[in-house]
Amino acid sequence: RVPVVDVQSDNFTELWPSMVLALRTATFVAVDTVRRGGGRRRRLTGGAAGPGGAADGCLPAGAERPRRQEVAAEPVSAPNTYLCQIYNLTLLCMEDYIVEPQSVQFLVQHGFDFNKQYSQGIPYHKGNDKGNENQSQSVRTFFLELIRAKKPLVLHNGLIDLVFLYQCFYAHLPDSLGTFTADLSEMFPAGIYDTKYASEFETRFVASYLEYAYKKCKRENCKLKDSSGQHLTVEFCNYPANMSRYIDYRHCSLEEESHSVEAGNKVPVCEKFSAYGWCPKGVKCPQSHNIDLIIDEDDKLWEEKRKKRKHKWKRRKNTEEPAKAFEQESSGKEVALAQNGEEGPPRKQSCFEPAAATEVAEITPNSGGRPLEENSMDTEPETEAACAAEEQKETHGPPSQGGTHRAGFDAFMTGYIMAYVWMLKKGKNTDTGAEPWLPDCHNKLYLSGKSVPLQIVKSLFSKSSKAHSQKMKLAWASG
Repeated sequence: RVPVVDVQSDNFTELWPSMVLALRTATFVAVDTVRRGGGRRRRLTGGAAGPGGAADGCLPAGAERPRRQEVAAEPVSAPNTYLCQIYNLTLLCMEDYIVEPQSVQFLVQHGFDFNKQYSQGIPYHKGNDKGNENQSQSVRTFFLELIRAKKPLVLHNGLIDLVFLYQCFYAHLPDSLGTFTADLSEMFPAGIYDTKYASEFETRFVASYLEYAYKKCKRENCKLKDSSGQHLTVEFCNYPANMSRYIDYRHCSLEEESHSVEAGNKVPVCEKFSAYGWCPKGVKCPQSHNIDLIIDEDDKLWEEKRKKRKHKWKRRKNTEEPAKAFEQESSGKEVALAQNGEEGPPRKQSCFEPAAATEVAEITPNSGGRPLEENSMDTEPETEAACAAEEQKETHGPPSQGGTHRAGFDAFMTGYIMAYVWMLKKGKNTDTGAEPWLPDCHNKLYLSGKSVPLQIVKSLFSKSSKAHSQKMKLAWASG
């Protein structure tokens, strides 16, 4: 069970010390914002991709987001063991805004309580500080604490998240993209990491939406655990009884209960949801949105393709017509193709094309890699039987209902993915030295439809914004 501490206006002051301590002692901080849907839609093209155009709420899919989840992963005494603390901040913008019905419907379907938001949401305003706000315990002050902590910041598809965080808790957005990235590079010197970028270009998953990447990491992790070796353990705090009313527990097992049910009933997978993690029909879709079933099909398809490649390679190797040198060159190319598939990240084809064109990239972790497992500090690690028993208490949703994608849980999934990628990359090397925390993903934000990421660096031709410079002076003067 994953405990999510719900932070709202009536307990914000009470939980402030523990949240600040979690930030200061963390190895990394994973943040996710859940959008409510506000502002007018605008297509971002190459000529209008600067964040300055978003200052008045013109963001795709909305700029107003009522919830912000935060995960602080803190190392504890045992080797390769981390203490995970998850805080879900329910926020309320005190300025006028526009909501999108489609976004509201999505949040309601996933358990978001709008009555709670309007009655107990922590108030905030956008833009620059008003008066001497740095002396009070507010969301803006807490964001300054995140900056002061100088920890790696982890997000999933995080460009819009960063625009929102900057605009709502920091200052007015700069007029140019270059100034915005320059400010971000100084705000988070330990680096910004995007798990969507890592899922496509590092682990090379065939799909990179959040729940797919999380479930895939958990499966690969269990394979590593079953093969023995050192592993990384994630623990959770043993919260006192008087905090029970603040905590929402999410059951986290390897597979959903509906997985075997849908597989037995032969419910077809929704191709659009399988490829993109989104379906216009939502919960009314008659096809399955079950991530476990989707991964099963992807793994099966990849295994079939792997066998075909192997058979083709053996047949070519046994052919005596080509010269020996040509055979070596061809086999080398074949092996490289089998491992990498293509130059860019592996992708699923359009939902209108046959699924036979889909390919899952294989993860070949270091044999000394450390798998992750989850357990609670106050309970024994859960067995498969225990997980199954807990899941029996869950109610069955419609076939298209997703499993773990809920408000308050996304930040945990984001942190889990990055911890898994970091574990694969570092292997047995525990001496990271002065290098960035995860060099291959350091300051690289995923850009939809692009083969290259957005680099979070300060250009020689860009200057930091005046509002940012003032905020940095304020952060270190009052820190």
